[in-house]
Amino acid sequence: MIDLFIIKVGGNVIDNPVLLQSFLEKFAAVPGKKILIHGGGKIATRIGDQLGIKSNYVDGRRITDAATIDLVTMVYGGLVNKQLVAKLQTNGCNAMGLTGADGNIIPAVKRPVKDIDYGFVGDVNTAALHTAPLKALLEAGITPVFAPLTHDGNGQILNTNADTIASSLAIALSAAYSVRLIYCFEKKGVLRDPADDNAVINLINKEIYQQLLAEKILTDGILPKLQNAFGAIENGVKEVLIGHADDVLSNTTAKVAGTLIC
Repeated sequence: MIDLFIIKVGGNVIDNPVLLQSFLEKFAAVPGKKILIHGGGKIATRIGDQLGIKSNYVDGRRITDAATIDLVTMVYGGLVNKQLVAKLQTNGCNAMGLTGADGNIIPAVKRPVKDIDYGFVGDVNTAALHTAPLKALLEAGITPVFAPLTHDGNGQILNTNADTIASSLAIALSAAYSVRLIYCFEKKGVLRDPADDNAVINLINKEIYQQLLAEKILTDGILPKLQNAFGAIENGVKEVLIGHADDVLSNTTAKVAGTLIC
């Protein structure tokens, strides 16, 4: 019996108004306790261009310099987060927008410089999460909505991967709840054939995962999600599901449309 759904919605959904509206309506209808973690999408890049703040990426990861951390704090923690909260309220979901700094829920450390200096990027220490404020909100019937931002305990906001925040929250809260962690994006799940959107692998365990790796079926894009998924499973999370944003409601039931990892 699952009693908490932790749901992460990807940036490609955030960027698509039609898909986002459909997702939020379905998310609001998910019964019981739930938490939403959202990515940033391309909104920060667009607003940064308007403000003269150039976006820099290395291997698809944003370099967060001093100007960029101010930008993403405003856009992710302000514009995107509060728009999502307002839209959830219109759908009857009593949501509250948060970052990892609020309630000291998600402390992190600035990523050490190795080959690349990513700037003000945070790595979460899952064992240091403070779950008491979250549990109080959940028990009061409030749905927390997290922007992908954490803090270092010394006043510095840090840009942090939303998939990692979702996994960290799921692990930390699995001591108090039976958790299903759901990653929602623009695909129907893990695909046996990347060119066929209907070739969904409905169930993956460790043995099947090793077999898929050996057969080189898994694409680079899905591998980090699966690595996060198995990391969560190995640390107390009951189930992880990867699926389409439009299937979020059905993916909180026993009859899932995406890929269930257990």
